[in-house]
Amino acid sequence: MRESPSLHKFMVRKNILLNPGPATTTDTVKWAQVVPDICPREKEFENIMREIREDLVKIAGGDENYTSVLFGGSGTAVMEVAISSVVHDKKLLVINNGAYGDRMAKIAKIYNIPFIDLKFELKIELDKVEEALKNDKEIGYIAVIHHETTTGILNPIKEIGKLAKKYNCVFIVDTISSFAGVPFDIKDCNIDFMMSTSNKCIQGMAGLAFIICRKSELEKLKQYPSRTLYLDLYHQHEYFEKTGQTQFTPPVQVIYALRQAIKEFFEEGAENRHKRYEENYDTLIDGMREMGFEFLLGDDVEHSHLLTTVYEPENFNFNEIHDELYRRGFTIYPGKLSDKNTFRIAVMGAIDHDDIRRFLSVLKVINK
Repeated sequence: MRESPSLHKFMVRKNILLNPGPATTTDTVKWAQVVPDICPREKEFENIMREIREDLVKIAGGDENYTSVLFGGSGTAVMEVAISSVVHDKKLLVINNGAYGDRMAKIAKIYNIPFIDLKFELKIELDKVEEALKNDKEIGYIAVIHHETTTGILNPIKEIGKLAKKYNCVFIVDTISSFAGVPFDIKDCNIDFMMSTSNKCIQGMAGLAFIICRKSELEKLKQYPSRTLYLDLYHQHEYFEKTGQTQFTPPVQVIYALRQAIKEFFEEGAENRHKRYEENYDTLIDGMREMGFEFLLGDDVEHSHLLTTVYEPENFNFNEIHDELYRRGFTIYPGKLSDKNTFRIAVMGAIDHDDIRRFLSVLKVINK
């Protein structure tokens, strides 16, 4: 059979995704999916998944005491995996300052897991977290979002991790929109279970999510009955260890893309990626301020430098602006605050400050 000419010579139109994931990807990540068909039960594919699992632990700052477990699905899938698989016998303290904290509480409620929903409007107050831990000895688990993309705030996971250790709690952290974009160390933060996904700051394609686990805490889950089949963390881990495979069919092409994305992450370097995102963010904020836009977060909270929440000015029609930007290759995202008219702009993905400048020039023309 005659082979088709290589498709790699064709460029893919670059859309600038300023939504908080999936993020813009490189052409090389896109083309990594164009591979010969393979059964995911083959040894060759097992080796690829093993390499990815090891590299994810490295990116998180883990060592031989940690392992990663892959699941086909979105970030919400591994949120559900973590809460339904990890939390047993004692209460869960959900530290909640946004829509994704709400989502963790919702998952706990669906599974009839006893939990305390400790809500904050924006900034997490550590003294109130400690007060909750002091007042309820039944709390054995703490869950929090690292980067709450409802607002763009970065939560103090290192300080919360110290409290988790002080009060002998298992610490669960959602790093879905910060992993590979904001430097942190899983060991220094005392994280036991850390969730993330393939399609945000790691700059892969959507469809794969994972949990990086402290092995000693992961092994404890063996004693508990399963609440779910597909989303059971210990059984997925056990199957990986025995066979090198996932229990159920994985998203094969997405895994090839993630392998390429991880290669590009190591080539760029963690510090350089963070620096690029910060430069994107500073360019965005300066340009939008010049146009008169105002922002939700002030100087009294820590910004992620990955996303900002912007107030809609008077006579601003988000849908019209969104649609015109979309036609020109840019995507912005609606706000998630029910009591304020806002929209959100993220700067993660395979974009740089020149892409942000082009976005600003287009926004200036259409927002008159």
